[in-house]
Amino acid sequence: MATSAKQISQPPRSSPRDSISSHARRPVLFGICLVIALIVAAWLRPDQSLSPAAVRALFILVLAVLLWATEVIPAFAVGLLVIALNVALLGRPQGVFAQHDKDWEQFVEVFGHPLIWLFFGGFVLAAGMEKCGLDRRLATRLLRGFGGRYENVLMALMMATFLLSLCMSGTATTAMMLAVASPLLRQCDADSNAAKALLLGIAAASIVAGLGSLFSTPPNAIAAAALSSLDPPQVITVLQWSMIGFPPAVVISIVLWKFLCWMYPEPDRVFQLETASADAKSPRLADKLRFVVVLATLITTVGLWLSSSWHGIPAAAVALLPPVVFTSTGVLSAKDIRGLNYDVLFLMAGGLALGHAVTATGLSHWIVSQLPLGSLSPLLLAFVMAYATTALANFMSATATANILVPLAIPIAVGAETLVAIAVAFGASCGMCLPVSSPSNAMVYSTGRLQIRDIVRVGMLVGVLCPLISVAWLWICLDLIR
Repeated sequence: MATSAKQISQPPRSSPRDSISSHARRPVLFGICLVIALIVAAWLRPDQSLSPAAVRALFILVLAVLLWATEVIPAFAVGLLVIALNVALLGRPQGVFAQHDKDWEQFVEVFGHPLIWLFFGGFVLAAGMEKCGLDRRLATRLLRGFGGRYENVLMALMMATFLLSLCMSGTATTAMMLAVASPLLRQCDADSNAAKALLLGIAAASIVAGLGSLFSTPPNAIAAAALSSLDPPQVITVLQWSMIGFPPAVVISIVLWKFLCWMYPEPDRVFQLETASADAKSPRLADKLRFVVVLATLITTVGLWLSSSWHGIPAAAVALLPPVVFTSTGVLSAKDIRGLNYDVLFLMAGGLALGHAVTATGLSHWIVSQLPLGSLSPLLLAFVMAYATTALANFMSATATANILVPLAIPIAVGAETLVAIAVAFGASCGMCLPVSSPSNAMVYSTGRLQIRDIVRVGMLVGVLCPLISVAWLWICLDLIR
């Protein structure tokens, strides 16, 4: 019987005592984070260069950073808390920031941001692909097309993971690809080099693919949203992002494939692929029709996204096509829509609200004035910010890292905001040195076939090469997005 993705990625269960102890520590840690944020705000309050509104924004920023870093509460809850604090501390009419009765609405308007709807459409598209089995069918057919040699199977798994992660969550792709790879893993010994390479290849491909498209990972959307909020706005289309992100992602993936084949050699390994094929049971007519609808919608949606500069339809408006088609044709039910990962949308909204508060109150300019980065050239600054983001993304959520650093990076790079903001987004997709660096890492590590040093090896390579190659290519292609 095939092992499911859930069974493969299921971490060891904690005891009830451990669970109670963990819940008991959370209020204490939350209180410590709150006290530290208050102390920082109180310490800098006498600074004449900081307005009262900027001091309150600083308190919100420090508290959000600490809560995201410590994971005291879920990351999406921190995003909601940021919005609530913005309204409570900055939104009161005739207070330190807001002047009119409706000024507080600017902090909740982030829920209607076009990139929130773009991601929502991406979630629905991915759910439709999963519901009809399109994602699994594409992966298994690609796998069979490469033959059974170990190096070819590794390439096929990484390619399938990479391509699917361009249009759906890397976490969901990893879970699905673990199920696809489970028959292959059962053909390997517990400490097999091939098993390690397959697992590391899946995780690395899902992470590196985050560079490739605007809607593949939240940090990309955060950077694009911040740039679109500038005066004048610097709008990055889906096609433009693909031109600057897809080529370096492909190059890095090829390097990783070669590295895994060299680091974990098994030249004589040949896999039996019959057990990795799709179910032999013939689909019903309704299932065939559902598959056709999803495939047609996928092709149409991606095509409209990539050609938005020609027909003028905004990407966020195109993103409404999958929800309308899938719900009206019965591909997805109301229960399916309710089961989407809305927590990511709340997290993104909180990050957008935090960035707006930091910028609007003048806090970002004050922080920039304290950093010795003004003398760096734009290219060197982009490299520094990309590597700093990568380092931080190894220890906390990539989305949270981008939420923190993108609003701080843009004021530093006057005249080169696009270069530095996208460099930060790229850096956020490069952190994978630890099992906790990403959900994909955690899932492959939980199989019990990997040691931490295995993940560190690949993570260090990604952390060094990814910012270097992606920012260098971005610098070369900068004229394409201006």
